[in-house]
Amino acid sequence: MAETLEELTYDYEDEGTLVRKQIDKTVLTKGSWATVMFLFQELDRAKGKFRPPKMAIVRFKKSKGSYRKQSSFNISNEKQARQIVEVFENWYPKISEIAEATAAIGDGDEVPGDDDAPSDDADGSD
Repeated sequence: MAETLEELTYDYEDEGTLVRKQIDKTVLTKGSWATVMFLFQELDRAKGKFRPPKMAIVRFKKSKGSYRKQSSFNISNEKQARQIVEVFENWYPKISEIAEATAAIGDGDEVPGDDDAPSDDADGSD
């Protein structure tokens, strides 16, 4: 087990054969819960060649001085990666709007479309 983020690798050997090789790594978050992205290739054993690169987002938890894998998500192809990017690009403007509206609540303003917020019309008539 790795004691530092720098030591983490996505390489994997099976019976002395490298079956998954790390090409690159980016640390997204640090601390007792770390998130790391890996670019890697898996071995096609039948052909004896590595398949096209994939990406993985992996969460690690540091426990007793070592990082242990907690969960991961593989992005298996370019189409899927681009779909994820598209969703992020569509969601972030919405996230910004919600964050601004939520911050406004602290200032005493209502959130547009918040059905649980008290209305100006206490008796419910129009």
